[in-house]
Amino acid sequence: MQSFRSEIENPLVEKDIIELEKKIRLYREGKLQEDKFKSLRLARGVYGQRQLGVQMVRIKLPFGRMTTQQLTRIAAISDEYSTGNLHLTTRQDIQIHYVSLDRTPELWANLEKDDVTLREACGNTVRNVTASPEAGIDPEEPFDVSPYADATFRYFLRNPICQDMGRKFKMSFSSSDADTAMSYMHDLGFIPKVKEENGQTVRGFKVMIGGGLGAQPALAHTAYEFLPEDKVIPLIEGVLRIFDRHGERNNRNKARFKYLIAKLGLEEVMRLVNEEYKALKSHAFEVDKNADFRPALPAAGEIPDFVIEDTDKYNKWLKTNVFQQKQEGYYGVYIKVLTGDISSDTARALVPLVRGYAADDIRVTQGQNLLLKFVREEVLPYFFARLDELGLAEPGFNSVADITTCPGTDTCNLGISNSVTAAKVLEEVIVKEYPELLFNRDIKIKMSGCMNSCGQHGMANLGFHGSSLKSGKSVIPALQVLLGGGTVVNGEGRIAQKVLKVPSKRGPEVVRSVINDYQANKQENERFNEYYDRNGKDYFYQLLKPLADLTTLTADDFVDWGHQEQFETAIGVGECAGVMIDLVATLLYESDEKLEWAAEALQEQRYADAIYYGYASYVSTAKALLLDKDVKCNTHAGIIHDFDTHFVAEGVFNFSPDFKSEVLQINQNEPGEAFAKDYLNRALVFLQEATRYRQEQRQKPAFEAL
Repeated sequence: MQSFRSEIENPLVEKDIIELEKKIRLYREGKLQEDKFKSLRLARGVYGQRQLGVQMVRIKLPFGRMTTQQLTRIAAISDEYSTGNLHLTTRQDIQIHYVSLDRTPELWANLEKDDVTLREACGNTVRNVTASPEAGIDPEEPFDVSPYADATFRYFLRNPICQDMGRKFKMSFSSSDADTAMSYMHDLGFIPKVKEENGQTVRGFKVMIGGGLGAQPALAHTAYEFLPEDKVIPLIEGVLRIFDRHGERNNRNKARFKYLIAKLGLEEVMRLVNEEYKALKSHAFEVDKNADFRPALPAAGEIPDFVIEDTDKYNKWLKTNVFQQKQEGYYGVYIKVLTGDISSDTARALVPLVRGYAADDIRVTQGQNLLLKFVREEVLPYFFARLDELGLAEPGFNSVADITTCPGTDTCNLGISNSVTAAKVLEEVIVKEYPELLFNRDIKIKMSGCMNSCGQHGMANLGFHGSSLKSGKSVIPALQVLLGGGTVVNGEGRIAQKVLKVPSKRGPEVVRSVINDYQANKQENERFNEYYDRNGKDYFYQLLKPLADLTTLTADDFVDWGHQEQFETAIGVGECAGVMIDLVATLLYESDEKLEWAAEALQEQRYADAIYYGYASYVSTAKALLLDKDVKCNTHAGIIHDFDTHFVAEGVFNFSPDFKSEVLQINQNEPGEAFAKDYLNRALVFLQEATRYRQEQRQKPAFEAL
């Protein structure tokens, strides 16, 4: 490690990587509990795979943006540390698999040479901030949302309020009312708006709050029809503080923001958010409107000789994968990437084409594809020819034939059945049997390997998720079929309805049955979801019921896609939201560690950060003592309340008037130096008293302690 520490220019990054290396060593030596270590590595983008002894590394690309230099670096990293494959995700990240844990610090350090991070790509943190890939070139956009997505990413990276929440938190910025970043399925989603005030155009956002997919999807609520642009960061900060304090922490199935809203109600949640205003680090945050995320445009150089072998394919590609940007004379080009997997060799071969004939701005899309920008019209034929040579010119972007999928049982602990091979088979059915659907963007097929919706099946027009069915004493791989979901417009979305389960090998027949029925019986200009609504769920249940008949199973039905052996369910422990750490000694250690971080922040005059670390120390200390008494603690607010009940009311600890008032000074004061110093001193005294109290309790004879 020492050999490349000197190459890391950012001291915060260097500290992160050194800490990861140190904790790996302690873990290997048996000096660090597995659950604590797991939490730490997840927050640094290192995720346990289904296969023992190797890790998935998630590379965080804010709003899916990367340069050709960064793509080159990622490809080289995959070659050296992984398998030479890059997996594009629905959250605009890139994942590489089969990485040795011991090499992850070195891997991270090499990525940072080109300003690419792993920090907070997994775990109980703010996940990658996504945005419409077309942002900046969208003909329908009121303004470019890229600077706002970037500012949000930077503001909350390493921010103390979101380092150890109850679970993950997801945000998106759409470029227009078309809502291509799907605000309705995010904890916070933003849609750009403008209005005229006093003769000036004012920017703002429609704000959607409390959406989410997973096993129990929920549509977001409208929090604001128009929130001024300088209030976006303060709103996010307030929401995160409330989620951190009141969000569920024991039952991870209820530990998302959507459940907090369901429990308290939107009005009460927003009241609590507004109560935090005084304590916020930023009461208003001006995003630099002049920040230009457009790279240098390609020079109008000479176009080399080329030949288009398949003119029909070229014409289809033009219709489905190319669109005219808002900048006159330039075009955006989508690259359709089968199941989101692109080899490092192909990625490297793409780089010279981008550098020569497009802007140096590659965006990963939510459909696991790529978008290239600022391609001149006269270059399009040559561009197609070169992409076709690389296998990257398949038409049908975002069409029925562009199926989204997660890795499923290939690598994921939670996968129940194989989604990758199944998606390839379904895509082949569309391309070969329904070529006209290459031009249809009304029906989106999405697939996940389990119910958790990483493949976004919960908002698909036709969705599938991996499952299983019992047949006698055997278990067969199955697909849960869902219908009727999707994006509507301007923050409105639809959750797909579960219809029935079928054996996995009958997935192609499901697709054929649904498409054939729709094409045969739809009314003029009737869109698929309209057709679904008109007929109703039971109509489609009856349509597909014969495919669910288990009396007609064949030997092939007992074998999952891409496998040769008979299917067995083997679900591991998922890590996508971290784990609970409930050991008393660990919590007291963490309290002390948080106060060390608070002291650093205080010295650097980051008073809001210092105060929040102090708050986290208070809560961690209280939780440690409550757990020592076997008191269940599932929210920060509950911990604060229970500490008053079990310790202050009993006279064990003295706070005036109570512990709650002591701790929640955090939202009663502006974050200045004087309050920060006083609050941290009080938190330190509490930790010292709590540590002394626990030592005394442990020294008592067992009968006396009882």
